[in-house]
Amino acid sequence: MFVLLLILILALFGLGFLNPLWWVAAAVLIFGGVHYGRGGGGSAGRGDDSGYGDYRDYRDRQDRWDRRYRRQRQGRWNRQDRRDREHRG
Repeated sequence: MFVLLLILILALFGLGFLNPLWWVAAAVLIFGGVHYGRGGGGSAGRGDDSGYGDYRDYRDRQDRWDRRYRRQRQGRWNRQDRRDREHRG
């Protein structure tokens, strides 16, 4: 796949001497190949699988949220439990 893309880029570069629009097409392919291709941006640059990296980021955000709001939720749960006990008793 990479070899075919390289051949296409070289062909477009060669055609660019006839019409400069082909150079633009070759530049777009090069940019796309560098930006989204092998070793591109995102979590792939960190060396781990993109799906696991996204999951790990979500889990870290969730843990921070839990630590931040744990006391508020515990107080709310305690008040609700107290109301339930008073209502039943």
